[in-house]
Amino acid sequence: MSVATAADRLATRTAAARARLLPLASEYPFTPRFHAQPHGSGTLLQHHVDEGPRTGEATLFVHGNPTWSFAFRRAIRALSSERRCVALDHVGCGLSDKPADFRYTLAEHVANLERLVLALGLERIHLVVHDWGGPIGLGFARRHPERIARLTITNTAAFALDGALPLRLAACRWPVFGALAVRGLNAFARAATWMAVERPLAPLVKRGYLLPYDSWANRIATHEFVRDIPLSAGDAAFEELAAIERDLARLQDVPVQLLWGARDFVFTPRFLAEWRRHFPRAAATLWEDAGHYLFEDRAADFVAALR
Repeated sequence: MSVATAADRLATRTAAARARLLPLASEYPFTPRFHAQPHGSGTLLQHHVDEGPRTGEATLFVHGNPTWSFAFRRAIRALSSERRCVALDHVGCGLSDKPADFRYTLAEHVANLERLVLALGLERIHLVVHDWGGPIGLGFARRHPERIARLTITNTAAFALDGALPLRLAACRWPVFGALAVRGLNAFARAATWMAVERPLAPLVKRGYLLPYDSWANRIATHEFVRDIPLSAGDAAFEELAAIERDLARLQDVPVQLLWGARDFVFTPRFLAEWRRHFPRAAATLWEDAGHYLFEDRAADFVAALR
């Protein structure tokens, strides 16, 4: 692809993203930005938010499934006047490209995050991770521990799951049924808008969470993330996850805080206990009245903790 063609594609994509985000302007008023990631013999475009001053420490938000950078909108709006805030959309998520032929694996997502961070020149990072953003973000951190200035861990795991998945999650992996439910009916993302919170979301916020996942093709990553959950040594993500867990020791000198929603049916407080074992000096906050989307249920407290 020529330079002119690449520039034209980027301009077209940015304009389309602006138009698509107009209904969310009151919640998500950010300039869409895209980074070209290598893909086969060409590239794909990965969306990210990059707001605030370009000097000093940057806060890097890494989302999970089935969310996108929209999940961190309140924190970005509150903090970007005083610090740089970067939030990416994983490939297949949010406003990023959603190719059918991408390898939606943990290792690929880590590699994309690494290339984006290096391209943006983020050197002192407050890393904030949630759900699948935990292993993805910490996968980057194990490669570049010198860039991690502080770490906030929320309702996630970066170690092997102990025991079977909850039925509601396991069903999304079942042959035929899983694809029909997740990609056909958007059941995973829709259910999350009420199962992941303890306080009902406003209609516009629900619309924001679901906006990128409006077709079978656009729900590919939602399904592939569930399929990539490593449960045994034969799973694609198992070795990568084991390496991430092993290298958590490289972050022992980094200030860590653990923020947890207690009413999460997947990442229960026993996961918080495991994190405290890995980071015994970490400050830990357990919100008994918050669910998986603790940044919705305890939005003001979440921002205050990051600040």
